[in-house]
Parts: sequence; structure tokens; C-alpha cells
Amino acid sequence: MSDAVLTEVDGPIAVITIDRPEARNAVNEAVASGMAAALDELDMRTDIRVIVLTGAGGTFCAGMDLKGFVTGENPLAGGRGFGGIVQRPPAKPVIAAVEGYALAGGFEIALACDLIVASEQATFGLPEVSRGLVAAAGGLLRLPHRIPYHVAMEIALTGEHIAAARLHQAGLISQLVPAGQALAQARQLAGRIAKNAPLAVEATKRIVAESADWPSAEAFARQNDITAPVFSSADAMEGAVAFAEKRAPVWQGR
Repeated sequence: MSDAVLTEVDGPIAVITIDRPEARNAVNEAVASGMAAALDELDMRTDIRVIVLTGAGGTFCAGMDLKGFVTGENPLAGGRGFGGIVQRPPAKPVIAAVEGYALAGGFEIALACDLIVASEQATFGLPEVSRGLVAAAGGLLRLPHRIPYHVAMEIALTGEHIAAARLHQAGLISQLVPAGQALAQARQLAGRIAKNAPLAVEATKRIVAESADWPSAEAFARQNDITAPVFSSADAMEGAVAFAEKRAPVWQGR
């Protein structure tokens, strides 16, 4: 695994940190490959239920490393796309803990996550148009579905920086927290999710993420394909028994 990406496991929660603070955690080949490898491993581990993604040194991610881009480095990896995540996020829930800048590809990485916890001083933006580029790592695809169309269009076309408070008001940011508290609050949120049944959580994420594209006539059938194994699982029985016995359930993930 790359030294540019660190992974820490605390019980059912894994924290992935992009560790290039000297470059504001810009995505180069090492970051992309390290991220993809970390997500591949964590997606396979049954003891991990939630992933938190953050950046070192008070910045989330300033986007693609343009110096690396010029020299031919590949910021795509592992069949997961830019940054090793945007095209194929993990099956497990992912929370972005954002301090400082989440710009260009950094914003697109945050958009690939399921929840965003951001500092009040965090700054977001898709400045690609100001550099002769296009936000092709999911920003233009995801943003209009997360916030009002005209707000998304303003962000995309101006390339200007947007304060976290405005995006919180628009509904993109789950929690807006004091500076320096994004990771701690993301961990807390991850803990609330991790208490739930892992099969049910992953199925729920998949349905919410995929169902927008389902034809209405097929929606319930497609949902049933995903939920049927959950309803017949040992965890479903455990949840019912634990409720009847007035105790906390013990999930097995099967």
C-alpha cells in the first residue's frame, strides 16, 4: 500500500487519510493506487462496517496533482477511477471528513462519499474550467442530483470557491462543525451507523445509490433482489429476537 495513503482501524470503523500535506493532499499516482488498494481490502473485511475518508494537515484534498499530470502520472487506479474511488466507491458506507480545501478532484472524491461532515471553514469548488479542464471525475454527474440545479450550475460554470455553510444550507453537507472537529464528528457519525446490521446497511446504501436510475415499473423487483438475502439472513432473525428480549443485537454479518 502507498505511503501517501494511511489506514487506521478502530473497531468497526476504518479511517483512510490522504497523507500528502506538503501538496495539500493532491491526488497523484501514489494516492490513487493507495486509495484503491485500501478500499479493496476494507470492502472485503467483515469486521469493518464504516469508512471515514479525510486528509492530513488540515486540508481534505486540493484535487489532481497537476505537476504529476504534466509528467504523465496516472491519477486513476484499481478500476475505481480518479483517486481510486470516484467511479466505483466501496459497498460500505463512506463518510468524508473535510477540513480546509476540497477542490476539483478533491470535491469529486467527497461527492463519491455517502455523507459529508465539514468544518465551518472548509471550502469547496470545481475550478476545472478556470484551468482549461472539465470536472470529469463525477462532479458534473453527481452535484446536480445533490443540490438545486442552478446552484450546481453556478459552481460548475464559475469555478469559484464555495463556503461550506452555503453547501450545508443546500443540503449537501450532513454536519457542519467547528474548525478541527470534522474527523471527530465523522467518527461519531460512523459509530452510529456501525451499530446497525452490516448486511442491512450495505443493502440500504446500494438501493439509495442505485434506485434513481431504475425504471419505475422495475423498481420493487430490483429492490427485492437486493433485500431478499437480508430478510432471510441470520442477522434479520437476531434483530427480531433481540427486540423481543429487550437486548442489544449481536450482528454476525450473515
